[in-house]
Amino acid sequence: MDFVIKVGNAEKQRGACAVVGVFDSRKLANSAKILDKASQGYIRNLLTLGDMEGKVGTCLLLHHVPGTLFKRVLLVGLGKEQEFNEKSLQGVIGSILSTLQKTGVTDVALFLSDFSMKRSTNDWKVCQIVIQVVGSNYRFDRLKSNPDDETSSLRKVICYIENRAELEVCERAMHQGLAIAQGMNLAKDLGNLAPNICTPTYLAKQAKDLAKSHKIKADVLDEKDMEKLGMGSLLSVAQGSHEPAKLIVLEYYGLEKKDNPYVLVGKGVTFDTGGISLKPAADMDEMKFDMSGAGSVLGTLYAVAAMKLPINVIGIIPTTENMPSGKATKPGDVVTSMSGQTIEILNTDAEGRLILCDALTYAERFQPKAVIDIATLTGACVIALGNFTSGLMGNNDDLVEELLAAGEKIGDRAWQLPLWDEYQDLLKSNFADMANIGGRAAGTISAACFLSRFTKKYRWAHLDIAGTAWKSGKDKGSTGRPVPLLCQFLMTQSQVNS
Repeated sequence: MDFVIKVGNAEKQRGACAVVGVFDSRKLANSAKILDKASQGYIRNLLTLGDMEGKVGTCLLLHHVPGTLFKRVLLVGLGKEQEFNEKSLQGVIGSILSTLQKTGVTDVALFLSDFSMKRSTNDWKVCQIVIQVVGSNYRFDRLKSNPDDETSSLRKVICYIENRAELEVCERAMHQGLAIAQGMNLAKDLGNLAPNICTPTYLAKQAKDLAKSHKIKADVLDEKDMEKLGMGSLLSVAQGSHEPAKLIVLEYYGLEKKDNPYVLVGKGVTFDTGGISLKPAADMDEMKFDMSGAGSVLGTLYAVAAMKLPINVIGIIPTTENMPSGKATKPGDVVTSMSGQTIEILNTDAEGRLILCDALTYAERFQPKAVIDIATLTGACVIALGNFTSGLMGNNDDLVEELLAAGEKIGDRAWQLPLWDEYQDLLKSNFADMANIGGRAAGTISAACFLSRFTKKYRWAHLDIAGTAWKSGKDKGSTGRPVPLLCQFLMTQSQVNS
């Protein structure tokens, strides 16, 4: 898919299809007015017949509109003008692409002046459009012997702006959007792969391949290396599986190495049975998505390298399977983490925090500006926030606010939950420094409390993506989130620190 930014209005352009907006009650947006004038009222006359009111997301495709240079004109409903917002734009772009997929349109012209919103600039719109278009074309059919033939004929998207002074910033936003979308696709691919393919060893190979093709250094620690480091908590999860655990470390330097990095830690449980605390059989296939935190780290590092951001970023991925066997960890076992703290494992299905805590301790060696861990950690987060919003907690209010703002800006939102000292009491153990679960109440918060005990030496935030990393049902598959949020955060930090 090619993306192009051009300066101009609808009157003098030509192509396969122009998209122009209609607000509710048949009010024409700017570009629609221009084409209507060129056609001597043809568009307005059609609307008076009642074929379209302008309800948000509705579409009406016109052919050979007189006086215009486009073969087709697609009218798209924008809803009430004062209510059109960022969420509306995402839905409208989806409707446009769905309509055009049923045609032979090869190129489409979008006029950004039609999508008028408070606080949203043209470069933001360009970035969102690119992410939406690339995402709509995503298909995962590589494991099918006869892939579905649902390819669209659309090959080029042209975004028109009116002010030439905005051309450079919009072109930069286009490249950023493309990098983010491709990073999301990488995360989706890894999440959607079958768990007999996407193993810890496979993830390690993907990391090395990424490093070879981009300005990234990759290092993979095996179980013997982790034993030497004292990562007893991580290794306790791996001991029930025949697949060896790995600790993947990716290093991207967009600045001098002396500049302290941001560290992303992604949970990489490539399949989670629950271990001895076995999960119910229903929907257990979806536990292949339990490595989505790892996928988001790889996708984000890809995007950061593609954008060549002036920032240093480290990705740490503890990856293993969680399987039941004669060697598997048992409820009641006590293990010693890399930090030296001991953990009583009351539930082997609370394994994500056990591999993350050692990775968070390992992160100390990089003297980070901040550490963000990303994990499909708790079903409680899905109950609290549903499938729309990621949970967010941390030990630094400024860092949390920066992440919330990044999510709001890019449309990949998170919501802060409390991390007060009172919740720490839930993790008390009679036999170790802490238990790995805190009971049913406040499960998302107690999981973050557990992780917080390993993050005393730096600014830290935790993203629980259990509800947002994948979809169930007929549209089952990875979403690629929170790659956009992480990318926007790092883009903002690179501007602040440059």
